[in-house]
Amino acid sequence: MKNFLILVLISAFIFLYSHAALAKPKTKTIYGHSLDGFARVKIKNNTTESLACYVAINGYKVKFRLAALRESKWYTATDKRFAYRNFSTWCGYLAQNPEYLKYQQF
Repeated sequence: MKNFLILVLISAFIFLYSHAALAKPKTKTIYGHSLDGFARVKIKNNTTESLACYVAINGYKVKFRLAALRESKWYTATDKRFAYRNFSTWCGYLAQNPEYLKYQQF
């Protein structure tokens, strides 16, 4: 019985810890159009930690750090044929992606 209880406690700890390790930061992706009619995107950080992020379109990727509770600048497409669905965005915790420390922070 004692071994079963220890097994249950260890299993519960692993179950709870794995969800925390796989958790994604809370961000919001905002799409729009410039005054010239080009699609554009920016990311809003809704966490209290700095994040490592990128915005990509047509194979061109811009990497940056996003400060806590801030928004990035607008990233605009270079061709009017691009739409919001052509953008790819990603954000992760800076502690898990230290290679982003060399990029500009917003």
